[in-house]
Amino acid sequence: MLRCRIMTVCEYVPHSMIPSLVNEFIFQVKKAEPLIIKQPGYISHRLIQNQVAPNRFILLVEWDTITSHTEGFRKSEDYVLWKHLLHHFYEPFPTVSYYTVV
Repeated sequence: MLRCRIMTVCEYVPHSMIPSLVNEFIFQVKKAEPLIIKQPGYISHRLIQNQVAPNRFILLVEWDTITSHTEGFRKSEDYVLWKHLLHHFYEPFPTVSYYTVV
């Protein structure tokens, strides 16, 4: 179940990729996880794989604020490495959305 705590922000990122790259993508996500886990404002994350279309994923990251992601992680040296490890897998490049519990 996807859940976001009250008073936090959930970053929702749907991913699609070339099917032959799925296993390598999963491997690289596990390699990249420490980069996001150590960020100020990070709370939790999940990578969820579609069981009908296994080349489709949802990345759900819980942050204390949107700026922890946009001004913190995205402007960090860790994000440069994150991009290097993961961004070439996306087909097409995903749109990031932010949600809160109402």
